[in-house]
Amino acid sequence: MNGELALIDSNILTYVFDADEPDKQRVCRELIGDCWNRKRKYAVSVQNLSEFYVVVTSKIKTPIPKKIASEFVSSIVKFHNWKVINFDADTVLSAIEINMEYGVHYWDAVLAATMKEHGIFSIYTEDQHFSKIPWLVALNPMAGRKSLQ
Repeated sequence: MNGELALIDSNILTYVFDADEPDKQRVCRELIGDCWNRKRKYAVSVQNLSEFYVVVTSKIKTPIPKKIASEFVSSIVKFHNWKVINFDADTVLSAIEINMEYGVHYWDAVLAATMKEHGIFSIYTEDQHFSKIPWLVALNPMAGRKSLQ
């Protein structure tokens, strides 16, 4: 990666708090720990932060309290090693093109378009649909881990 800014996808953020997936939780905590420990910077979209909040407070098997999720989102927004990126109406137009051209889910296309607009071409994710987009590098931090299913 050579210090290139990579985006952390919602599923990676979610595993940090998913006690029902201890192996994935460990890997993801280690990955984002590098950001908290100032070893590297990561990007995250407001879309990721929104999705994370909904998933960890209501969709995982053992949801976390909303206050904890809120504090985590707030800490990302305020910590300088996280670059929080956003999208606008032009991004939506780009996302529609990505959706139609590569056949990825619309919200993944929005994230890809947002990343491209911010010069980010790598994403840590378990979602392999991103690999359909030729200018994106999808990095699965769980791949090759023998203890993981």
